[in-house]
Amino acid sequence: MAAAAAAAKAAAKAAAAAISAGAAVALCTERAHAEGGTPTFRFPGFSTPAPVPAAPPPHQQPPAPAGGRGEEVAEEAPRVSTQHPRTSAAGFDPAPLERGVEALNKLKQAPDPKKLFELLKKQEETRQQEFIAKKAEEQRLLAQFEIEKKRIDYEETKKLEQQRAKIKSQMAQYEDDLKRKRLQAEHEAQRVRNQELVKMQEESAIRLEQIRRATEEQIQEQRRQTEKEKAKIMEETIKKKSMADAEARILETRQTEDVKRRLLLDQIKADREKWIEVINTTFEHIGGGLRTILTDQNKLAVAVGGLTALAAGIYTTREGARVIWGYVDRILGQPSLVRESSRGRYPWSGSFSRATSTLTSKLKNGSNPGKNGNGFGDVILNPSLQKRVKQLANATANTKLHQAPFRNMLFYGPPGTGKTMAARELARKSGLDYALMTGGDVAPLGSQAVTKIHQLFDWAKKSNRGLLLFIDEADAFLCERNKIYMSEAQRSALNALLFRTGDQSKDVVLALATNRPGDLDSAVADRIDEVLEFPLPGEDERFKILKLYLDKYIVKAGDKHEKSWLRFFRGQPQKIEVKGITDDLIREAAAKTEGFSGREIAKMMASVQAAVYGSKDCELTPGLFREVVDYKVAEHQQRRRLAGEEPKQNA
Repeated sequence: MAAAAAAAKAAAKAAAAAISAGAAVALCTERAHAEGGTPTFRFPGFSTPAPVPAAPPPHQQPPAPAGGRGEEVAEEAPRVSTQHPRTSAAGFDPAPLERGVEALNKLKQAPDPKKLFELLKKQEETRQQEFIAKKAEEQRLLAQFEIEKKRIDYEETKKLEQQRAKIKSQMAQYEDDLKRKRLQAEHEAQRVRNQELVKMQEESAIRLEQIRRATEEQIQEQRRQTEKEKAKIMEETIKKKSMADAEARILETRQTEDVKRRLLLDQIKADREKWIEVINTTFEHIGGGLRTILTDQNKLAVAVGGLTALAAGIYTTREGARVIWGYVDRILGQPSLVRESSRGRYPWSGSFSRATSTLTSKLKNGSNPGKNGNGFGDVILNPSLQKRVKQLANATANTKLHQAPFRNMLFYGPPGTGKTMAARELARKSGLDYALMTGGDVAPLGSQAVTKIHQLFDWAKKSNRGLLLFIDEADAFLCERNKIYMSEAQRSALNALLFRTGDQSKDVVLALATNRPGDLDSAVADRIDEVLEFPLPGEDERFKILKLYLDKYIVKAGDKHEKSWLRFFRGQPQKIEVKGITDDLIREAAAKTEGFSGREIAKMMASVQAAVYGSKDCELTPGLFREVVDYKVAEHQQRRRLAGEEPKQNA
């Protein structure tokens, strides 16, 4: 208890000392506030830190100077606010005293005042440290604010200098623009003056030229008048001289005609008297012979018998010759199914002409026998197809040379694409004879078709060179045998052809041509070794075909001369004059004729020839050529539309 009482007394003394110290601090603080400054000392336990003015925000710029350039206003010193409710009018803050009293009360009431005092002391020290840290933070913010202020001042100064430089450059550019516009205006004014001067000079020159032309026209007019008068005088002179010469010739001709007329009349009279005497003498002899025969019975019988025997002999000879010639024709002649052949109708016919034409073609063509420069006659095909046909021709020639079996071929494609011409040229290139027939000729033969087919193959085997038998429109009688409309005779004819082509032949090459290869009988297709498709010609092929038939129908139209004696009675064909037909125009026509076959192009060029012959001057111009080509193209398109609509209507 004594110890506790001693401790309480010590705490009371410490509290009293603290209160007295607080009172002294408060008085000093109040005096300091009254003088307008900050306190010069701090009591570490119970003093209140002086407030630090808050830094303005960084984004707030300082006020602009109120004076002229370069003047600045000094910042006012921060003043202590006297509006705090706990602050007196002189600036005294009673908070430390209140905290001292509160601490004294706690010490009195506490059981261990010494520990409590130490605790309060530590709290006050902690508060002072926080205050010092806060003060350091505020000083740092103030320094940062000063730096930011200087940076903003520098940026404003820099922007101001940049704006001044920009304004200066704009002023310089504006002055330069004004100077350039002034120079342009001066140049434009000078150009206008020069144009006006040139215009005046041109007008002066035009006026001088007009005056000169008017003078020359007057001189020419006077000269023409003089020439007209001179020509009129000469014309009258010539007319008078001609009339005099004509009158003299007429007088001379009249005198000559009178003499010739008298001589001609005398000659006609003499000839008439001579012919009358001859006719009278002839009829007298005939009448005497008839009277002699009619009066003598023996002579009459002999005459009648002789005439009868003569008529019978003539009739017998004619019929016998017909029978013998029919037998010879059947044995040696060309079969009736053959439409065209390189062989003559008889073995001895055409040998000399064929040899002559072969020799002539070799001498003319030399190493390049083709007419169009490709070694393949007038046939113009797709390059790959033409190469294939040449290979087949060479293979066929070598096959004949080595006595090997021939290979049968099938040509298919749209009409007019050169299948027949290719077969003919293939036979010529391979050294074979060729014979052309059409499948449509077999059906009308009826029951004779089988015999005719056998005769055809027997005749083909007699060729010493080998023969290429080309059957055009083969699907007409070589179609499927299960067709309903196929007659028994057609089936027999098909069977006969299948029989003759069952084995590989060393004498006959069978070449079939059709527009519909799918309709052929399967047995016929089995006998085919080579299949070639003949498509419609492309643009390059159409260009070559157009040039070929232009040369054939237009350029060389009047060069062919008839070799018969009728050429003396017929007029010579007129030569066609070609003007302005270039390769570009022909290529344009080739581009327009897309979808045309070779036959259609040939018919179109024949129409061009007819149009030229129908013209007044017999000349081919680009306008006439384009007109015929456009008409034929429109006709081709209409034909295709009609061909496309007809199956739809049938369906």
